[in-house]
Amino acid sequence: MNVIICIPQKRDKAPLRRYLGRMQEVASPDLVRLVDDPRVETARQHIRGTDGLTLANLVELAEIPAPPFGERQRAERVRELLREAGLRDAAVDAEGNVIARHPAQGGEAMEPFILSAHLDTVFPAEVDTRVRRANGRLIGPGVSDNARGLASLVAIARALEATRVPLQRPVLFAATVGEEGIGNLRGVRHLFEQGAAAQGAAGFISLDGAGRRQIVNRALGSRRLRAVVRGPGGHSWADWGAPNPIHRLSAAVAEISGLLLPRQPRTAVTVSRIGGGTSVNAIPSDAWIEVDLRSESLSALGETERRVRDCLTAEMAHAGSLHLTIEVIGDRPAGETAASQPLVQAAQEATRLLGEVPELISSSTDANVPIALGIPAIAMGAGGISGNTHTTEEWYANDGGPEGIERVLLTLLRAVGLRDE
Repeated sequence: MNVIICIPQKRDKAPLRRYLGRMQEVASPDLVRLVDDPRVETARQHIRGTDGLTLANLVELAEIPAPPFGERQRAERVRELLREAGLRDAAVDAEGNVIARHPAQGGEAMEPFILSAHLDTVFPAEVDTRVRRANGRLIGPGVSDNARGLASLVAIARALEATRVPLQRPVLFAATVGEEGIGNLRGVRHLFEQGAAAQGAAGFISLDGAGRRQIVNRALGSRRLRAVVRGPGGHSWADWGAPNPIHRLSAAVAEISGLLLPRQPRTAVTVSRIGGGTSVNAIPSDAWIEVDLRSESLSALGETERRVRDCLTAEMAHAGSLHLTIEVIGDRPAGETAASQPLVQAAQEATRLLGEVPELISSSTDANVPIALGIPAIAMGAGGISGNTHTTEEWYANDGGPEGIERVLLTLLRAVGLRDE
């Protein structure tokens, strides 16, 4: 673990209520009451006062490898951190998610609200995950996506447990597996299975990366395909002229790359991985590609998949003894939590309260699953700024970091409600 000593940023210590005088248009009566509540102010102060610990947690978690289907070590550490925060029931479920429950004050009859962050990264196990510091930035694989989300999840649990803000409904904290790559949202899917922890949830917020402005309320649908071409193979000289899987598959890739795709709804196709063959002097006996298709519309996504499949099958039609198989290796639903929904409205108000202009966007996150189930759900950044996401030079800077966590806290408290004492 690398411990980072941070110099606190200069900050106006006046409560957030000071913004309301110049931004009356963003202040609903519910928000005014929430910001004025001394119990909420205590929780916000706790987030600011423990920001150094949150950053230390961020670095520690980023340095624990969490490749797809290899999240166990990081999950165990998140479980320990949640228990240290006061959630004594924190445990790892059958799929590998960490789940812990913060109770409502005065009863548990109401359905829980889910606050989540994903455990996994896009990086394989052999990648060096050490975090370094340069020019005010933390630099390392996954330091923002999603070590920032996980550290902020723990920070909010710590603040609620320490201050005992009386909630009307319980909050289920969840650190999920399988959000990246071919994980196919397996962690969050498991949470919403029949009889599982999140079934019947009242709402859902996913903490994903950095930021204080964007709010994901539109679930970007995706379909991932793996196409494999097999043939007899042979010697590159003696058997020249025999059908070549790489040649045929490469021609299909060229056709796929030339497809005209709709701009509205926005749709994208990426051939993201390719491989095959055994030797430079042999006609390969197999070749494969993996294709990522995305769209804001399920119908457009389905039509684009049909066209990609047509490109592949057309190239094989005159390929002799070659054999094509296409497998779906990922399928994420599309959908939307309406901008008029109270959860989205609460997130926008909390964003404006911090002096930012909210931006509603589409993305592919853990929130896709509850959105498709009709549960109010969004994804939010957890403060600070970041760049070079999904590269080994990914970075995070803590500019507005605590305020970003406060934005999430205010949104969460609006969603779950406070009990009168």
